[in-house]
Amino acid sequence: MQKFDHVLLASDFDNTLVYTQSALDNGTDIPPMCPRNREALDYFIQNGGLFAISTGRALPAFMDYAKDVPMSAPCVIANGAAIYDFRANEYLYTAFLGEAIYDHMAEVLARFPTLAFEVYHDDCRIHAMNPNRYIRNHEHLTRSPVQVVERFTDIDLPIIKILFEEDFPVLDAVRTFILSRPWGREYELIYSNEHLLELTAAGATKGGMILRLASLLGVARKDIYCIGDHKNDIPMLEVSAVPFAPANAIPAVHEFGAHIVSHCSDGAVADVVEYLDKIY
Repeated sequence: MQKFDHVLLASDFDNTLVYTQSALDNGTDIPPMCPRNREALDYFIQNGGLFAISTGRALPAFMDYAKDVPMSAPCVIANGAAIYDFRANEYLYTAFLGEAIYDHMAEVLARFPTLAFEVYHDDCRIHAMNPNRYIRNHEHLTRSPVQVVERFTDIDLPIIKILFEEDFPVLDAVRTFILSRPWGREYELIYSNEHLLELTAAGATKGGMILRLASLLGVARKDIYCIGDHKNDIPMLEVSAVPFAPANAIPAVHEFGAHIVSHCSDGAVADVVEYLDKIY
C-alpha cells in the first residue's frame, strides 16, 4: 500500500495549475507549469495519488495541454459536463445539452442578436457566432480554431456547453434573462472569468462530477481534495475535505472560506501536496 492510495486531488487548470490570465488578456502564449507543481505532482502520483484536472475547458480546448500535465485519473472537463479519460481517449460520463437548446437559444438571440459565444461539441469542433476580441483571444489561448456560423440552427448536436464571451454587463444581462425564462432552471450558468459565462445542463457542475469521478475511482468523500480560483470552482470546493485556493483567486473564493495557498505561478498545487504529505 502506498502513502496516497485512494486520495483524489483535483485541480482547476487556468490560473490554478498554470497561470494563463495574461495570455488570455493579451493573446500571448501561456507559460509552462511551475516547476514546483510538476515535481510535487510527480511525487504525489508516484506514491499512489490520483491527480485529476477539473477544468471549464471542453475537449478541444484542453487536448493539447493535457499532454503536458501529469495525471493519474480521468478528468472533469467542460465545467462539469463530462468526465474524460485522456489515457484511454474516451468519455466515461456525459451530461450534454438536449434538443431544447435550439428553441431556448432562439429566444436568447432574439433578445441579444449580436451576442458572441462559442459552442463546444463532444469531438474537437468548436462553432462560434458573432466572434469578437474575447473569442479570438480565447481561440489563441486554447489553440483551437473556431468555425463561424450565421445561424444557431446550423450547429449540430451533441453540444457539451455554450460559452458566452462579452463584457461583464452584457453577460450579466444574458444570465438574468435566461434565469427569468420558464426554462431557465434547465441550465447551470456560472462565470469562469469576468468575460466568460458558461452554460451547461442542470446538474453539470464541477462539484457533481468530482463526486461521480470519486465514485468511479472508489475514493471516499473524506479523501477528496480540490483547488480552484474562480466561481465555477466553488461547487467542487464545496465537496472537498479541505477546500484550497491559490492566492490569486477571486474575492468570492476567498470569501467562501477556502484555505489559501501560494499564488498560482509560485506553486499553489505543490502547497496542497505538501499539506497532504503531512496528514497521510
